[in-house]
Amino acid sequence: MNGEQAVTVTISALGQQGDGLGMHDGARLIVPQTLPGEVVRGRVQGDTLVAPERLSTAPDRQDPPCPHAGPCGGCAVQHASDRFVARWKVGLVRAALARHGVEMAFGRMTVSPAGSRRRAVFTAERARRGKRGGDGVVLGFHARRSTDIVPVTACAVVHPTIATALPGLAEMAEIGLRAVARDWRGAARLQITQSDTGLDLDVSGLPPLPAGPREAAIALAARLDLARLSWDGDPLLVARPPILSAGPAQIRLPPRAFLQATRDGEAALRRAVEQITQNAGRIADLFAGCGTFALPLAVRARILAVELDREALTALEDGWRRAGGLHRLETMARDLHRQPLSTEALSDFDAVVLDPPRAGAEAQVRALAGSRVPRIAAISCNPESFARDAGILIAGGYRAGPITLIDQFRWSPHIELVAGFTRSG
Repeated sequence: MNGEQAVTVTISALGQQGDGLGMHDGARLIVPQTLPGEVVRGRVQGDTLVAPERLSTAPDRQDPPCPHAGPCGGCAVQHASDRFVARWKVGLVRAALARHGVEMAFGRMTVSPAGSRRRAVFTAERARRGKRGGDGVVLGFHARRSTDIVPVTACAVVHPTIATALPGLAEMAEIGLRAVARDWRGAARLQITQSDTGLDLDVSGLPPLPAGPREAAIALAARLDLARLSWDGDPLLVARPPILSAGPAQIRLPPRAFLQATRDGEAALRRAVEQITQNAGRIADLFAGCGTFALPLAVRARILAVELDREALTALEDGWRRAGGLHRLETMARDLHRQPLSTEALSDFDAVVLDPPRAGAEAQVRALAGSRVPRIAAISCNPESFARDAGILIAGGYRAGPITLIDQFRWSPHIELVAGFTRSG
């Protein structure tokens, strides 16, 4: 199918990664940055139509708000209207449910505003010939379907405090990259988080810093007024502990801690979880992290928080102690994928909160499906694993409530969702 001759394709749908899809000579073609109904012309390269010329424009097309839209892989659908993106994401969830034979009602969708992402991971490497980057480094996001890095000088997704810090992040990456051998071909990862007390930066992927570069990095962190600078999880400078509020508690974040992408997205998830678990006196929070749900729920219920990451559990316990006046909270360090809580152990709880990683929690869900837990609040960032796990719970006798969709990942293919499952009697 490859060739230099241009072909004309009509876009019939948007794929799961946000690329337009069309057909040519009986084969499917991927056409980036297009929308259903548009007619494009371009050269076929493998399964992709490259350098497409748009011959017609869909009504839902809009001008991308970011200058890096297109080549940058951080966003997939900035060229589509909010109305279209919402319909598309609902469609992704419906399709995942259908593949697993699950039927569920849909509630409302909450969409985080632009410029509200409070965490991001940037990649940096030495500038190569033909690439532009400040001070000898390229800092940005990977290009779509590529390991190349697109230099980013602005970002419409992240909070303005993170966007403003981009030049400083490039300087920090340069300090680390200059400290390694010239033939080193790796890349640095810079995870930046906006906490209540300032920006928290962790640099990973690089060797430990020698004394001179270490002092330079600490000085730069002070100049940038970072709350904390860590190097591969090792704090180099703590001007003030990075703190996030969780209900009445304050969490002192460990380096590289997981947290929900936006504040309003987290608030919407908490509201949904609190509604599903209302009146429960004893709650198990599985995959509890640093206490996003456990700490607010401890206002009215006794909590067992289960999490594999011991640093996260330490932060959760510290937040609970400092808050004072909360109900009893116990923690358990456990790999719930390999050692799920048993059906018998779950029998003591009035409700379970389940917020696993993208792969879902099949083993734990199978134990829940055989339990008598009255209510389960299931949170997921992956419609496919959610649909699989929902099917297991429904087959076990649970009744599924409506799905609440929470779009914390503006202009990306990702969607967060939460739903309640109840067992009658």
